[in-house]
Amino acid sequence: MDFDAYCQQRAAQSGSSFYYSFLLLPPERRQAINALYTFCREVDDVVDECHDPQIAHTKIAWWRTEVKRIFDGGASHPAAQALVPAVARFQLPAEYFMEILDGMEMDLTQSRYLDFKALSLYCHRVAGVVGLLSAEIFGYTDRGTQKYAHELGMAFQLTNIIRDVGEDARRNRIYLPVDELQRFGVKAADIRQARYSDEFRALMQFQIERAEQYYERAFAQLPAADRKAQRPGLVMAKIYRTLLEEIRRDGCLVLDRRTSLTPLRKLWLAWTTWAFA
Repeated sequence: MDFDAYCQQRAAQSGSSFYYSFLLLPPERRQAINALYTFCREVDDVVDECHDPQIAHTKIAWWRTEVKRIFDGGASHPAAQALVPAVARFQLPAEYFMEILDGMEMDLTQSRYLDFKALSLYCHRVAGVVGLLSAEIFGYTDRGTQKYAHELGMAFQLTNIIRDVGEDARRNRIYLPVDELQRFGVKAADIRQARYSDEFRALMQFQIERAEQYYERAFAQLPAADRKAQRPGLVMAKIYRTLLEEIRRDGCLVLDRRTSLTPLRKLWLAWTTWAFA
């Protein structure tokens, strides 16, 4: 099996905004980021598609062993085998992959978060750490870029949470913090039953503004010397912030539909951002 082709196909089939962010990378970096993306998709699918929590825990445990094999030899999954040269070439830390698995496993044991501090830990594990790994693959000269990458990963996850409120609720997960639901007068039942209200729209506007703050903090911490190397993240940010604006413009209709951008629009945003970043 061609492991790199497997990852390339997985990334392309997903239609993810990440895919459009990677198109203009040099081959070695594109191979590595596709492998990282596929790893994340594979372990995320364990949580989303496995309806028996015990089986899902067993599969995550298997992936923990597989991560060790990536670094020690003997990896068997195509995504893991594709990661072998990537972790060696870009010196990707094993503990970051384990943290991603920690985050995925949180979805098996926790469906609500009391406050944003609790949610932040989840976002750090499933997205902030991915941002750090991505920065290593893209390359940097100033360690300040790590802070940028982590904040940007957090911003992406907050955007995902906003976009997927209804879809997540149908899986019995509500990532919007409980104390914020209470502050805005929105009940969990309203979200599960897709009931819109002025209170819900105010709550979502608050979520969008916080995500925007993370984007702004990330950009403020990106050293000028590394801006060119980190263009894939800037492309992704452009696509995701455009998505946020679409959600805002549509009145935060995220309970019974999933706002998305067309592939052509993503490609245009990717090309223009890459050219002028």
